[in-house]
Amino acid sequence: MLRQWAKLLSRTPLHPQWLLGGRHGPKGLEQVSGRLLDVGAADRWVESLVPAEVQYVALDYPATGKVLYGARPHVFADAASLPFVDRCFDAVTCLEVLEHVAEPELVMSEISRVLKRGGRAWISTPFLYPLHDAPFDFQRYTEFGLRQNAKKAGLAVKSLQKDMHALRVAGLLVCLAIAGGAFAQRGIARWFWLPVALVLVTVVNVCVWMLSFLWPDWSHMSRGYRVELLKE
Repeated sequence: MLRQWAKLLSRTPLHPQWLLGGRHGPKGLEQVSGRLLDVGAADRWVESLVPAEVQYVALDYPATGKVLYGARPHVFADAASLPFVDRCFDAVTCLEVLEHVAEPELVMSEISRVLKRGGRAWISTPFLYPLHDAPFDFQRYTEFGLRQNAKKAGLAVKSLQKDMHALRVAGLLVCLAIAGGAFAQRGIARWFWLPVALVLVTVVNVCVWMLSFLWPDWSHMSRGYRVELLKE
């Protein structure tokens, strides 16, 4: 019941993840042509962002895709060993996936392998964000770690952007800490702390949101990173 209420409140400041905003895809997907592989496709939301003529192929991992995300892929497989021949895709998306794989460098290499020359890949991954989807949450990446892994895989970084204003990142973490602590209680203690958490989360969300329009950003603090890569 609590999860249903949280879903209803997701677009309001009462929700601890309100500062994240809605789900949105990388810039440039609307210009993709040919074949696109979506690694970690979940409910295939990326499919709606690409032109209708694009041959969209969704892939997810059975251990997490079926249980955690209700995935509906064309293919269930391990991203560290993609079941496709070399240079068969014009584009690849791998959004919020690298933190959930045990061998992220292999995944990056596999993405490079299946990309055609001149093909592009879009990758996003969190940096400052709590543990989630346990036990399938293995690592976090800095900007420099992402650049290093891309270089090792033979991919050039076309663009790299941080996600969220630094103050909003801090506010998000505070809200999640408040809500997480309250929700972790059991029995009557949970029902005592949840209303308090609701008030505190709302106050933090609204104050941080307003202040972020006035306060200068700080590049060292990011919720995550969005990278566009090129196979040269």
